[in-house]
Amino acid sequence: MTKKKIILAGVCAAAVLAVAGGYLLSEKGGAAGQPTGAGGQRGPGGAMGQQASVTVVKAAAPVRGDISQSTSLTGTVEAADLVYVSAKAAGDVTSVKVKAGDLVSQGQVICEIDTGQVESAQNSMESAQVNLAQARNNLSRMQVLYGGGDLSEQEYEQYVNAVKTAQLQYESARLAYGKQMEYSKVTAPISGRVESCDVETYGRVSQSSQLCVIAGDGESRITFYVTQRMMQNLREGDGVEVYKNGNTYKGAISEISSMVDEGSGLFKVKAQVEGTDEIAIGSTVKLSLVTQRAENAMLVPVDAIYYSGGDGYVYLYQDGVAQKRQVEVGLYNSEYAEVLSGLGEEDLVVSTWSSNLYEGATVRLRDQAGDENQGQPSGESPKSQAQEGGAVPEGQGQPSGESPKGQAQEGGAVPEGQGQPSGESPKGQAQEGGAVPEGQPSGDGQGGEAPAGGSRGPRA
Repeated sequence: MTKKKIILAGVCAAAVLAVAGGYLLSEKGGAAGQPTGAGGQRGPGGAMGQQASVTVVKAAAPVRGDISQSTSLTGTVEAADLVYVSAKAAGDVTSVKVKAGDLVSQGQVICEIDTGQVESAQNSMESAQVNLAQARNNLSRMQVLYGGGDLSEQEYEQYVNAVKTAQLQYESARLAYGKQMEYSKVTAPISGRVESCDVETYGRVSQSSQLCVIAGDGESRITFYVTQRMMQNLREGDGVEVYKNGNTYKGAISEISSMVDEGSGLFKVKAQVEGTDEIAIGSTVKLSLVTQRAENAMLVPVDAIYYSGGDGYVYLYQDGVAQKRQVEVGLYNSEYAEVLSGLGEEDLVVSTWSSNLYEGATVRLRDQAGDENQGQPSGESPKSQAQEGGAVPEGQGQPSGESPKGQAQEGGAVPEGQGQPSGESPKGQAQEGGAVPEGQPSGDGQGGEAPAGGSRGPRA
């Protein structure tokens, strides 16, 4: 009876060692990342891992074309004709005829100023007019005497000169009176709109103080400033787009200053813009204009350009492999970038941006890839990859949520957490080899408890 118990214990121990040996062999194969199937050949898991690393891209040769680069700036709206009306003499304002926003005609009275000089100038003019009339009368009487020989030629010339002097004095007085009248009645020098009016009735104004601002009729203009590099690429007549209140207005450059502005250190540019009547004079607007151009340039998609340390590079497609190539980038816009050097006309540039690209990466052109399951061998299913004892690497070829049924039916251990639904224990993994407690490692000599949901095995 004792001998039978000894034999039975030996048989059980042999079974446990067999199961442990199978588990260790499986662990060794999984750690190397080369699960083996029947006959010692590499299982399908390795092939799937290599296939998944292939990046599908698009590639095309560079093209020739024109490219331009636009710059966004801010500008100020000004009237094409803007006049600042000032007082030419000091005095008290007796009346104001206009207000801001009014339309005025050339010569229309804006305000009246009592300069205190009008009456004096008028008296001087009238006095000079009387003197002129008296001198003319004297000359008329002397002409009769001179004609009868009763007056010498020298005396007659004195009367003639007196008339000339009186005439000059009258003209001077008349001009002085006219000036005083002009100073006292301020008129509009041009037709247009009164943009501002800074004068009030009964107010006091000094000489040269500003009274109002009149914007002339016609198109508005935009004033903005550019750098020297931009200025060198601008020409009169170049188009400008102006944006304000959700509207876009077209215009053209009318004037480019070649002298640096003292206040900004930049170059002043003016552009005529059409249809901006609803934009108030003095408003700030956004504008866009072309500041750089290149003709017949080598162009590639802008997404094909990568940068490292400020230097540009692209990836070329060469026989299924991505090759890195340094390039010099010129102008660029939202679609294309100019390549100044580093590429040939026959090079195939990868235009698909991908974080998986690197020097020597395996790539496949999009038109060569399958419509479905790009990178997956046609007709091959990842199911039952471990049915012959090969372990499936974590996450490779295993449909989401599908448990690896039958992975340990031939004694192969399932790596911890790989392809195993959360919380499900690998029941029956050692049912054919001995009475190993559920969820415990088979003969690994650790004696510890395995994590819930999987046996202790190789970790990814």
